[in-house]
Amino acid sequence: MIPGQRGAAGEGAISVLVVEDDPVAAAAHALYVQRAPGFHAFATVHSCGEALRTLERARAAGTPVDLILLDLYLPDGHGLQLCRTLRAAGHGADIIAVTSARDLAMVRQAVSAGVVQYLLKPFSGAALGDRLERYAQYRAQLARTGDATGQDEVDQALALLRTPERSALPKGLSAPTLDTVAGVLRAAGSGLSAAAVGAAAGVSRITARRYLEHLVDSGLAAREPQYGQVGRPELSYRWRERRS
Repeated sequence: MIPGQRGAAGEGAISVLVVEDDPVAAAAHALYVQRAPGFHAFATVHSCGEALRTLERARAAGTPVDLILLDLYLPDGHGLQLCRTLRAAGHGADIIAVTSARDLAMVRQAVSAGVVQYLLKPFSGAALGDRLERYAQYRAQLARTGDATGQDEVDQALALLRTPERSALPKGLSAPTLDTVAGVLRAAGSGLSAAAVGAAAGVSRITARRYLEHLVDSGLAAREPQYGQVGRPELSYRWRERRS
């Protein structure tokens, strides 16, 4: 899809602008949007400047964007600064952050900047589809005019944006143990073996290795062989900071 160009949309479809600097990821996100019932991928752009110009053109044409899927690290600025610029310019599109930024301080800043959902990369099409479905339900809940009937109606609308508590971890892995293993690896500052991580985390070497391999698959850790003794090299794991 050409940046800034509007494609065909069904009547009443939720119009979505994808802002993502990676062209492959941007195309994938737009495809997920097009497949979601009731949604329309308005355009894909790859920078803050392109996003702002596209939104201005859409507003001038009377076809404002409803929702933005926003990567936070863009070549010409930060996504959260773009959020603030859009609000100052009077753009009311809701924003879902789609990013690898896991810093909790960043999550807090995103909430204060008006981000309604925060989706961590890598994610599946089903995960994005679930967020879009919940967003559509949220919009539908607040579509009528007038006052809320009471606190329950407000609570129900906001609750629709939250994903039900369910484990996204592979079977057999638990979030508390994953947090412990990740904390050990993050604090080490250098490579550790599964045995060393297990000893520090209070789990067996085999258990530690399962969690470490999950961190590698998620892009949060790196794995490399460690040589030095005769025989098969031991695998060493280190924490890998990700920018975007």
